[in-house]
Amino acid sequence: MSGDRLLRSTAVFSSMTFISRVSGLVRDQVYAAVFGAGPAMDAFIVAFRIPNFMRRLSAEGSFSMAFVPVLAEYKARGDAAGVKALIDRVAGTLSAFLLMLTAVAVLGAPWVLRVFAPGFSPGSEQSQLATEMLRITFPYILFISLASMAGGILNSHQRFAIPALSPVLMNLSMIGAALGLVPLMQGWGYEPVVALAWGVFAAGILQLAFHLPSLARLGLLPRPRWGAADPGVRKIMKLMVPTLFGASVVQFNLLINTMMASFLIGGSVTWLYYSDRLLEFPLGMFGVAIGTVILPHLSSRHAAIDPAGYSRGLDWGFRLCLMIGIPSCIGLILCAGPLVATLFQYGKFNELHARMTSLSLMAQSIAVPAFLLVKVLAPAFFSRQDTRTPVKAAVVSVIANLVFTLLLFAGLLSFTDAGQAALQQSGGRWFAALEYLPGAHALLALAIALAGWVNAAQLWWYLRRDAVYRAQPGWGRFMRQLAVASVGMIVVLVALLWLWDDWSPWSWWQRALRLVALVGAGGAAYAGLLLVQGIRPRDLRGQ
Repeated sequence: MSGDRLLRSTAVFSSMTFISRVSGLVRDQVYAAVFGAGPAMDAFIVAFRIPNFMRRLSAEGSFSMAFVPVLAEYKARGDAAGVKALIDRVAGTLSAFLLMLTAVAVLGAPWVLRVFAPGFSPGSEQSQLATEMLRITFPYILFISLASMAGGILNSHQRFAIPALSPVLMNLSMIGAALGLVPLMQGWGYEPVVALAWGVFAAGILQLAFHLPSLARLGLLPRPRWGAADPGVRKIMKLMVPTLFGASVVQFNLLINTMMASFLIGGSVTWLYYSDRLLEFPLGMFGVAIGTVILPHLSSRHAAIDPAGYSRGLDWGFRLCLMIGIPSCIGLILCAGPLVATLFQYGKFNELHARMTSLSLMAQSIAVPAFLLVKVLAPAFFSRQDTRTPVKAAVVSVIANLVFTLLLFAGLLSFTDAGQAALQQSGGRWFAALEYLPGAHALLALAIALAGWVNAAQLWWYLRRDAVYRAQPGWGRFMRQLAVASVGMIVVLVALLWLWDDWSPWSWWQRALRLVALVGAGGAAYAGLLLVQGIRPRDLRGQ
């Protein structure tokens, strides 16, 4: 793929993803206003996060990372019949496996919940509610994984718009459930939040159906067939097993933190959810876009035995990630309070919920550049069908997350007055003491941020060690340009935040206008200083 096409494809994917993220933001605003933050919303988020975690493994992780390179090999041979046969057999084998997995999870929902939310007391109202919703939401993984396969096929044919726009259907379905189905659930005597679980179920069906017309136009609509013995399917399975861990270490860490958050004060799971959702803007718009576009590019360079072009493609991805990630990190940390207040502090989502969400957003934003870099670093290995190295890095990262979490919690309980008081209230039991500490969830966000940097640093070091990546000229000058632009952005943001220090008393439109001015001024300062220093849009083109 040429440099212009790399940039153009990334722009198409990012613009479609932007629409998705905006609709997702509206969805979360509806959640916050209708349900607030508390045990019932915590139960839904856990019930949704389990299948959604698996979705991210398939949509943005292991399945795509294994399927796209093998599909690229078949396409490179020019054998259209072989490509269609591979797609049919992958669809059939994947469907059979997912049907079995879904049946087991639905039947064993109470046990699944105990694994993923051990802090929910068995038999409690919250646990029973989460179990009921998990049985409704889990089939989503069947539909969305097949949709992810369809998206991988379209991406390999440079059709990026439909897969990127597909999540909009999820958001519209959830908004419809929250606004339309909740009154009906209340009238029928059900817990209102269960409406969201049915919204998830409907969304999976809609997203799968959305891809099918585009596949039909390419003549690649699957006719599912069992194919576990097929060489192509076996190769994908061989590549996929280790990437289940390596490609989505951030998601594993988020899931671990959800498990830990189930022990904390009610609302902690929800506060972490909202801060994570706000990070989805830079990560979803740019990180996933760059990673999705660069994987087939790197796979084709590797298949064509073009190491120089391969290295240039990586260098382009790294520079773009830093150019986007550094200002995103700064902006999210400095503007966390105004951002959360403007977007969510309405209805049942009060000032306490906004403050707690801001804390975790600030902590986790530290790793935005690292999370973006991993979206390029991981495909650098998977495009060469090297699945072992990312797994090694992922294992270290998950261990680091756990170690950082325990150290931070130990420090909070041992060296702060609030921690000592909580230990006394709990009779010296550490996990029980955490339930008395509002704000402890922010340490989980900080731990996952530190682990994100550990993961990115390892992957970069392995690429350099194996001489797969060679830095292109101009990195010193490029970093100085980013530093100057970032300092200018900080000065502008701090000055405006000094003028507008308390956002709570304002109406939504007053907050919105000031937030637009804040983000616009900071972004203009950053972009303007880059332009003054000589960076032009043409410099963003891949090689």
